Order: sequence, then structure tokens, then C-alpha cells
Amino acid sequence: MALIPAASTEYLHIPITGPAGVDLTNSPIRIAIVLHNSSPTPAEWRDAAWVDGAARILIGPDGGTLTLTAGTYTVWVAVDPPGAEHIVRKAKGLLLVS
Repeated sequence: MALIPAASTEYLHIPITGPAGVDLTNSPIRIAIVLHNSSPTPAEWRDAAWVDGAARILIGPDGGTLTLTAGTYTVWVAVDPPGAEHIVRKAKGLLLVS
């Protein structure tokens, strides 16, 4: 579980592991952060960036892509590699914003 104060602005890094021999870092990546036990709506997806094999997104009140209030959140990741697949997965663990 990651713990981030609601007043903090920082990058959230989500490790991504693709199939053996497949480099996903050239594929578009999006992240949705939703209240725990919820599924993301289309409007909740945000563009993310690849950094050292992990997806990252800036969250927080000072210029973050989104600002979260206190609560427990589930993080979702969507990768769109070349071909027919569009992969959507829950990240492991929860995000606790205090």
C-alpha cells in the first residue's frame, strides 16, 4: 500500500511487466485512480509517461494531473501495444491518501 498525504504533489510510479520479449515502453500508457472497489469510467483515464520501465503520473494539488482527497483508491493501468490487444489491469496494492 502506498501512502501519500493529500497536500503532497508527487509522482506515483507503477511498475509494469509485459510478456517476455515484449517492450511496452513504446506503447501509449494511461492511468486511472478511482475509489477502492470501483471501476474507472472513460473520463477518469489520464495519460501517463514511461520512466525506467514504470508508468508514472503526477498527483497532487500543485500542478498534478489530478488531485485526490483523503480515501482509499485503486490504481488501474491501460497499455495499448501494437496489434489487436488493449491491456487493462489493476495495479497491485492500494493507494491511501491521508
